[in-house]
Amino acid sequence: MNKISVVGLGPGHPDYILPKALSIINESDIIIAGKRNLESIDVSRKITFIVGNNLSQMIEFIKENRESKKVSVVVSGDTGFYSMLRYLKKHFGAEELDVITGISSMQYMFARIGQSWEDAYLGSLHGRENEFVKKAKEYDKVGLLTDNKWTPSKIASELLINGINEKNMYVGENLSYENERITKGSIEQFAEKKEYHICVVVISNE
Repeated sequence: MNKISVVGLGPGHPDYILPKALSIINESDIIIAGKRNLESIDVSRKITFIVGNNLSQMIEFIKENRESKKVSVVVSGDTGFYSMLRYLKKHFGAEELDVITGISSMQYMFARIGQSWEDAYLGSLHGRENEFVKKAKEYDKVGLLTDNKWTPSKIASELLINGINEKNMYVGENLSYENERITKGSIEQFAEKKEYHICVVVISNE
């Protein structure tokens, strides 16, 4: 029986898709991915399954097709950083999966602001709560994936309420795309309500 490929697509722009990932995608008969990820690759000759609020149907679709077709689940960023991999491992054994790493948006963001990240706390506020205030007090650097609830403005406001105001804050929007925007400022500046796309936030002493 064919292994199920789990492929990291990188931060978004095709320039950051690893050659190995493209090779696996090209060899696949079926591509399973979110709509935005499907737009980043050529799926004109593939069977596609768009992922939304239909994860149980996705699992059944994989089980029905994996014996006769090569299936790839394509995820944003890196497979090991807040991706679909953890969910897939609830339904398939590690020996059934072929995991292809990618460049995470967090890696990309730290590179763009010229900082290392081996000493940073990394977390996600995407659809979940996170003790980022506590981590901002413990670590010199904190990297966060955001969502529509936890915007940069709300993050900054929460930091100020808890007495954290001397660090720098970086906000990266549309990372790797032509309309990429990376903004640096004080926490007080970001606490002012502004509209942001879903983005990566770095809170840093540097």
